[in-house]
Amino acid sequence: MTTLLLSHPAFIGHETTPGHPERAERMQAVAQALGTDEFKDLKRAEPPLAALEDIALVHPEAYIEAIQAAVPEGDDIAHLDSDTSLSAGSWEAALRGVGAATHAIDQVMAGDVTNAFCAVRPPGHHAETNRAMGFCLFSNAAIAAHYTRKHHGAERIAVVDFDVHHGNGTQQIFWSDQDLFYGSTHQMPLFPGTGDMSETGEGNIFNAPMQSGDGRVKFRSAMDDVILPGLEAFSPDILIISAGFDAHIRDPLGGLELEAEDFGWATTKLMEISYKSAGTRVISMLEGGYDLEGLALSTAAHVKALMAH
Repeated sequence: MTTLLLSHPAFIGHETTPGHPERAERMQAVAQALGTDEFKDLKRAEPPLAALEDIALVHPEAYIEAIQAAVPEGDDIAHLDSDTSLSAGSWEAALRGVGAATHAIDQVMAGDVTNAFCAVRPPGHHAETNRAMGFCLFSNAAIAAHYTRKHHGAERIAVVDFDVHHGNGTQQIFWSDQDLFYGSTHQMPLFPGTGDMSETGEGNIFNAPMQSGDGRVKFRSAMDDVILPGLEAFSPDILIISAGFDAHIRDPLGGLELEAEDFGWATTKLMEISYKSAGTRVISMLEGGYDLEGLALSTAAHVKALMAH
């Protein structure tokens, strides 16, 4: 059994304005990190274009059509808000990002691979049902959860998010469904301003906010004291990881000061807990991570942990 790596040249075709942190070079940094002999046993594949009906499991058709209609032609960049933009290549990138999620689910649920890492952009966890924001167009992880429920009969689906920013979109989409679990470690105060411990949904939302400078000891405590017990009690049928690496000490957008090995540790702990109910059924979606060296080191540590399980 192997770990599946899904990525595609189309993710480089999603262009942002000069100086934007969410840039095409992120994909090149990830590809280089996972291109060494250490990762030769990865099963590598390119994701398909997602079916619009799968995106519509989370986002209304009118929203999907509005995103498609906003895609510019030529070299133009269209701005959905001050942070979130579209280029001519963004539509294909967004469809293949969702396609990576659904294909990974299919492969893992069929037992064809042990687990999967989806190296995609744009990221997804800030996208709400009817709103693109925070660099995100479609909620990749939430779509994957609903897709698993519809096509594979899984009932209890967990998303755990260790991006430095709170995944407001995933939380909003999961808020009132007791069979969907969302757990997040993140920095507060920081964009998008959500993620307080008091935000609990139907008892299925577990937020563990941290402060700038908290570092690895408090990160590991947040996982051990809040996220992992919540996940174990939830007893998921499958685990989806929103793997953002912008809590790395080198990252310009956060201040949690984690090292690459902290992401490897968290990945291993999450799999140990989810294995009790979900077996090896784990997929991971790339979210943030904007310092190229920090992103590369953290991705390598994360994928090593996936491959070791």
